[in-house]
Amino acid sequence: MTGLPVVAESTSDTASPDSLGVLGPPGLRIMLRPMASPMPLGLYTVAIATVLVSSLQLGIIPPSGQREVAFLILPAFALQLIVGIACIAARDTIAATLMASISGTWLADSLSYLFGTPGQTEALAVLLFTFTIFITMLAVIARPKAALFAVLVVAGPRFFLSGLAAASGNANVSKAAGALGFVLAAVAMYTAFALLIEDVRGHTVLPVGRSGPAREAIEGNIASQLRGYEHMAGIRRTL
Repeated sequence: MTGLPVVAESTSDTASPDSLGVLGPPGLRIMLRPMASPMPLGLYTVAIATVLVSSLQLGIIPPSGQREVAFLILPAFALQLIVGIACIAARDTIAATLMASISGTWLADSLSYLFGTPGQTEALAVLLFTFTIFITMLAVIARPKAALFAVLVVAGPRFFLSGLAAASGNANVSKAAGALGFVLAAVAMYTAFALLIEDVRGHTVLPVGRSGPAREAIEGNIASQLRGYEHMAGIRRTL
């Protein structure tokens, strides 16, 4: 597809609202502008920042390097937020919610490493435990996207163990969280690479396990892409 907008135009008062190009009164036009997928950038950011945090948890980076890690993962907050905003524009609610929320955890981690006390941190523990619940709920919804689901399945226990380490100050629990972090980074790297190749080639090369609506979004025609768009946020009157 080119960078030019795709136009969905209403031409009739009586046509079915589910048919392609028909929406509302005659003459109404909706501009659908193609865009690059932001997901590879978001998942690569997750992987790289997670490796830094996990390296600190495992002792690969010594505790004296905590401040440097804080500055290094701070850009992940901005990148992840940009990805979240782009996902909103791409009409992917699950990806937008995940990416924007993770951006907040990078900011929290950075501030905690810069200004917090090393070891037991109850406030950070509460944040991580709550985020674990959020990740679990999101994983249930993301089942049709198997690769993203795998990222969430690994991220949930990783955040839980990080919260447990923050609550208890136990070094062994922190190391377990760090080890899971490397698994999360590997899954995120694979998913990002698979989506990047898919976007460049125009078809699925490495398996990402899409099913249902997620598979139709890649393999369906333009009519299936626009089905029900009159009910989407930004088009309907209220959220």
